[in-house]
Amino acid sequence: MQEKKIYVFDTTLRDGEQVPGCQLNTKEKVEIAEDLENLGVDVIEAGFPVSSPGDFNSVSEISKNVKDTIICGLSRAIVMDIDTAAMALKEANRKRLHTGIGASDTHIKYKFNSTREKILNQAVSAVKYSRKYFDDIEFYAEDAGRADQDFLAKMVEEVIKAGATVINIPDTTGYTLPEEYGAKIHFLMNHVPNIDKAIISVHCHNDLGLATANTLAGIQNGARQIEVTMNGIGERAGNTALEEITMILKAHPNLNLNTNIDSLKILALSKKVSKLMNMPIQRNKAIVGGNAFSHSSGIHQDGFLKHRENYEIINPSDLGIDKSSIDLTARSGRAALKHRLNLLGFELTKFEMETAYTEFLELADERKLLHDEDLYELMNRKNE
Repeated sequence: MQEKKIYVFDTTLRDGEQVPGCQLNTKEKVEIAEDLENLGVDVIEAGFPVSSPGDFNSVSEISKNVKDTIICGLSRAIVMDIDTAAMALKEANRKRLHTGIGASDTHIKYKFNSTREKILNQAVSAVKYSRKYFDDIEFYAEDAGRADQDFLAKMVEEVIKAGATVINIPDTTGYTLPEEYGAKIHFLMNHVPNIDKAIISVHCHNDLGLATANTLAGIQNGARQIEVTMNGIGERAGNTALEEITMILKAHPNLNLNTNIDSLKILALSKKVSKLMNMPIQRNKAIVGGNAFSHSSGIHQDGFLKHRENYEIINPSDLGIDKSSIDLTARSGRAALKHRLNLLGFELTKFEMETAYTEFLELADERKLLHDEDLYELMNRKNE
């Protein structure tokens, strides 16, 4: 089966930067944008130009400095937003507008105090108006995860007729279950008559911890663009993590879905984003967390030392990591201790190993995590 290209739309600088306390200055945004291009993303959502002079300036500067990747600006389905985005993006080599409006009855009633008919007319008008500036127009049907299926299909059909080239189906509140979200994408792929004239995009939030699973369900059912952030940052509980979904596709080649992401560059950018945005990465975070390639349980350590794939489904070298770590704790077994001592140049007999292991456990209970210097201390005690 032929591999299908999945386009990576990164919104670290827009949705990711909406996290309170994580704002970046223009210079930092340009630096990250250049790194994202180097990483291999297809689209960079650079910001929401009408929201502030700072955001306008950042989108403008990114447009000047990033040459090959598509630069995208967000807008509401409002003329002033669209005009402002067009000005901010005027120097981009490749540019896209990301405009849209709420699609769920909850948003239509309680956010816009409107009706389905009025919202549909506003959506179509916004896309038509955008055509005066943009050939590449992405339309977001906000809260599509909770939208009525037939109305959503009608909205998608009409905005494609109006000129939209990409259709974003967001699970804005992170509510939808993976099978429901996948079924929604499948329904659109099979019930919107002009769906072949646009790319379906998936933008999932992590309120229930389902963002990555929903994104995967979406592309398994026909979506061809994923909207992600580095480290999964974003509003509330965050967005789909770039590193998670791209490594899922790499680890499962049978899916026949591939991206242009250079996995060797993920870790460095992950650390940079964490530092610049002052958002520490939890140690047990998938792919980029400090514990992602460390083993501390004796059973796991023994199995890992015998054959790496007993306990690792991703080769750390795919992410530019030299090797996994064997962490020595009171849960570690003899195999791990012997392995580390051998690396330090200590060769012990079976009897010596038993004595050392008993003393090791006592020290590990006291200090929790043992380092090489602790092992030198342990062996020096034995030789006194």
